[in-house]
Amino acid sequence: MAEEIKNSVFEDFHSRILSAIGKITDDEIASVLKKEKITVAVAESLTGGLICERLSAGAGASEYFVGGIVCYTNRVKVMELNISPSLIANMGPVSEEVARSMAENVRKKFRTSIGLSATGVAGPAMVSPPKAIGLTYVAISSDKGTECKELKLFGSRKDIREKASQAAMGLLWLHVTGQQMDGK
Repeated sequence: MAEEIKNSVFEDFHSRILSAIGKITDDEIASVLKKEKITVAVAESLTGGLICERLSAGAGASEYFVGGIVCYTNRVKVMELNISPSLIANMGPVSEEVARSMAENVRKKFRTSIGLSATGVAGPAMVSPPKAIGLTYVAISSDKGTECKELKLFGSRKDIREKASQAAMGLLWLHVTGQQMDGK
């Protein structure tokens, strides 16, 4: 029963994010961030800077986008984001716990309204401990708390990275527009 509920919430979130492709543009997200005077910082691993690129692409991005850290290795997660080495050792770098910590810590480090993060396995190589290719976690942290979503993405390495970036932007959109992120 609990697994069915989790899958239902996942499917609802996943379909809402994928349906946003082509409907919600990065410019629309930027407009809301500017209007509401919301600042964002990003910590990204598997996306390698794609989220930062999207947030910084438009004119006036400095009004809402403060900066980001591409923390591709565990060493950078520990040194720059203050992620506990034991958390990474126990849960793995691709986990809900690490994604949450990344979002929370980048928000603190950059002193922003929102911290956004993404970690996952883009493939083709596996990570240690073994996790499925396409397994992705996107998280958001604000004064409302921290939310994290697990996604199972498919396609090429490029496809997975782009979908993860879209999922993070979608999560940001849902958050700043006040929509429920838990499927309700």
